[in-house]
Amino acid sequence: MSHVEHVQNFYGLPVLTVPPYTPATLLPDAASVAWRLATGQGTTDEDYEVCWDRFTSTVELEKVRALVLGHGLHYMPDDKLIELSDRLTGLEALFLSDLEDEEEMISTMYQSDLAPLLEAFPGLRELAVRGGEGLDFPVTGHAGLRSLRVESGGMPPGAAERIAAADLPSLERLELWLGDDNYGGGTTVEQLAPLLAGERKPALRHLGLQNSPIQDELAAAVASAPVVPRLTSLSLSMGTLSDEGAEALLNGQPLTHLHELDLSHHFLSHDMMLRIWTSLEPAGVRVNLYGRNDEEEPYDWDDEDDHDGRYIAVAE
Repeated sequence: MSHVEHVQNFYGLPVLTVPPYTPATLLPDAASVAWRLATGQGTTDEDYEVCWDRFTSTVELEKVRALVLGHGLHYMPDDKLIELSDRLTGLEALFLSDLEDEEEMISTMYQSDLAPLLEAFPGLRELAVRGGEGLDFPVTGHAGLRSLRVESGGMPPGAAERIAAADLPSLERLELWLGDDNYGGGTTVEQLAPLLAGERKPALRHLGLQNSPIQDELAAAVASAPVVPRLTSLSLSMGTLSDEGAEALLNGQPLTHLHELDLSHHFLSHDMMLRIWTSLEPAGVRVNLYGRNDEEEPYDWDDEDDHDGRYIAVAE
């Protein structure tokens, strides 16, 4: 099952693709849906301009709460969106590059420095970003952001480091798909130290450090991380977690306060899965161990790659 699919709901709202040639009188209330802007594959810049102009001329922008930018619009300069910040005064949620594999590989989806966008929309509460190439994030953070999700096959380590260090006092959910260094990733545990220490994100309740080839190292760091006791859910999914990382989790600080622990897409033995289950399920922790991968045909890594046949869920 692909981990990279079009969103059907966003910010608690059903996603509606902006329809062509529909009179404004027939459109739903602007605040009742998440508006998705997208063009067909093989389109030109002019096509995204037409789509953007149709949206801005027919929808009551002041009432728009959630916006999803899909195919074609992911080429649109951020300035186009920022220029309308004085009209998109109710915007609370933004999804950048809602594309599936058939439209563009996640490793080639280009992003940019998110600082101007965050500054232009102080009312933003949820931000989702797909793709990592060119991504950057301001250490100055954002006062109101409550949810941040970055889906990437290779997140630039500098961007991950700045997210970890950013001042995000209202952030409750953080999900980072760190990705493989073959596709621009390579984030180290040391670069995530401020995040694991619980600094600058006092409201954090869900943490996802996912899709990483160093999942065992991350698990070992999480086992003693000061941020963990304040969490209600934790995800170390989509990566190369093996018995070594799971052993570190079980021998570390208690996890029985969690409501949910997501370890899906893993490389754990049956014995280790049973140990995790019997350690946490009786305490009321929902443990997701779906997707045991060591019985699948392993990826054919080159000899110089030290993955022991393990692979992350999303790379290219």
